[in-house]
Amino acid sequence: MARKIHPVILCGGSGTRLWPLSRKSFPKQFALTRGGVSLFQSTVQRLTGAGMARPLAVTASEFRFMVAEQMRGTGDILIEPEGRNTAPAIAAAALYLEERASGALMLIAPSDHEIADGEGFMEAVRAAIPAADAGQIVTFGIKPDRAETGYGWLEVDPLAADAGPRTLRCFIEKPTAEAAEAMLASGGYLWNAGIFLATTDAVIEAFERYAPDILAQARVALQDARHDLEFLRLAKGPWARMPDISVDYAVMEKAENLVVMPYRGAWSDLGNWDAVWRSGGAGTVTEGPVTALDCAGSLLRAEVPGQELVGIGLEDMVVVAMPDAVLVAPRARAQEVKAAVEALKAKGAAQAEEAARDYRPWGWGERLATGGRFQVKRIVVKPGGALSLQSHHHRAEHWIVVEGTARVQIGDQVKLVSENESVYIPLGAMHRLENPGKMPLTLIEVQTGSYLGEDDITRYEDIYAREPGE
Repeated sequence: MARKIHPVILCGGSGTRLWPLSRKSFPKQFALTRGGVSLFQSTVQRLTGAGMARPLAVTASEFRFMVAEQMRGTGDILIEPEGRNTAPAIAAAALYLEERASGALMLIAPSDHEIADGEGFMEAVRAAIPAADAGQIVTFGIKPDRAETGYGWLEVDPLAADAGPRTLRCFIEKPTAEAAEAMLASGGYLWNAGIFLATTDAVIEAFERYAPDILAQARVALQDARHDLEFLRLAKGPWARMPDISVDYAVMEKAENLVVMPYRGAWSDLGNWDAVWRSGGAGTVTEGPVTALDCAGSLLRAEVPGQELVGIGLEDMVVVAMPDAVLVAPRARAQEVKAAVEALKAKGAAQAEEAARDYRPWGWGERLATGGRFQVKRIVVKPGGALSLQSHHHRAEHWIVVEGTARVQIGDQVKLVSENESVYIPLGAMHRLENPGKMPLTLIEVQTGSYLGEDDITRYEDIYAREPGE
């Protein structure tokens, strides 16, 4: 019986290239959905099943509950103390798997790629297993269909009819348009998908040779890791000493045992809105409550029920409407969205990094209106969910239940609050909100006070074991 493949799913990222849908607080692997399924969930589904071991996700602390909820107990979760790019994450994952299954076969994949033919991709993975078992690191190259300047490229030996791996000649960073056209015409180049198949032995040996400092710090971070609920938190001290570097720069571009497995199916890293438009079938692509009149080659997307986005006579445009921000840009300039986010950060706009909807382990909250001394939110608490026992120094709160039943604690008193009932939380009062029912609890929260920031909170008890500031 063939041994199983251990998926390693990388799910960090800053979420800037698909702004305003994707943001630092809610990056694209969770924000962008297809048929109600997130990119992260699609990745987990693609990498589970026959021949696959329990997946390992490597993520940031702020996303851990979202990852856990979307994995639904099917995998293990390593928490990075802070983002350090892919090299440290992969080193830690290799050491983690090596401790549990020496010489394990690991498939390292980003969580935000779209691969329509999951079984076709897994056929390519299975065809690459003999090379990985022989000690080679296999990276996956995508057969290009255009002169894309937003991807890295791989120069390989000429593609033959058989489906085996190819010798890698060199990596090419994001090329100029002229160079991309030449590579596309030559037929000897593939897009770099950033997906790897190798044994833990091969990965650890590559780090020992080309990035020993990263491996050493990753080993200490894993040795000093601590369990937190169902998560494993890597130690902060050694992790802080890691460089911020990709695995390509740190290891892969130097490795002599790296080969390329071609994949001829459809693939996209959905790295910008032009890529999302292409994955939607080209033409005029619409998503959500949208009306497109006499539009061509455009992407129109609206995210809020009850909102109506109307495009008239648009050609080769991107329009994305969120509750708190709207993007309008030519498709040809989709790569410049990151610069727009930097401009928003420079002017202090919260929309640069914070989504209007704030996901928490108990559910989510969404800003509906704000003023000088008030803020209105919609709060949804999932069944069995509970906010921490807490108090605020600068604000009072009014809760109006519109769906479900809430269990509310204020000081030493506990009571049930049903639909169409309300409760007042005085400034400074110790309080907690729970959903004891089997259906989601929805309420409208009105905050009033001199300061309404999320950091005005003192926690006394929390079933989710969150640290201060989380």
